[in-house]
Amino acid sequence: MSDETFDEVTSLRTRLEELRSEHRDLDEAIARLSQAPGDDELMMRRLKKRKLALKDRIAAIEHLLTPDERA
Repeated sequence: MSDETFDEVTSLRTRLEELRSEHRDLDEAIARLSQAPGDDELMMRRLKKRKLALKDRIAAIEHLLTPDERA
C-alpha cells in the first residue's frame, strides 16, 4: 500500500469515526427533544433528516473501506 493510499484510508477512517460520533449525538438530542414538553416538531424533523443523511454517508464510507471480494 502506498503512502498516499494509506493516508486516504486513514483519513476516511477518521471521518467515519467523526460521522458516527455525530450520529450518536443526534440520537441523544432526538431522545431529549422527544421527552421535552412542547415538542418542537420542526426541529425534530430536521434532526432526523440530518441523522439519516449521516447514516447514508457512513454507509458510503464503510463501502469504500470494505475490500472487494473476488468472484
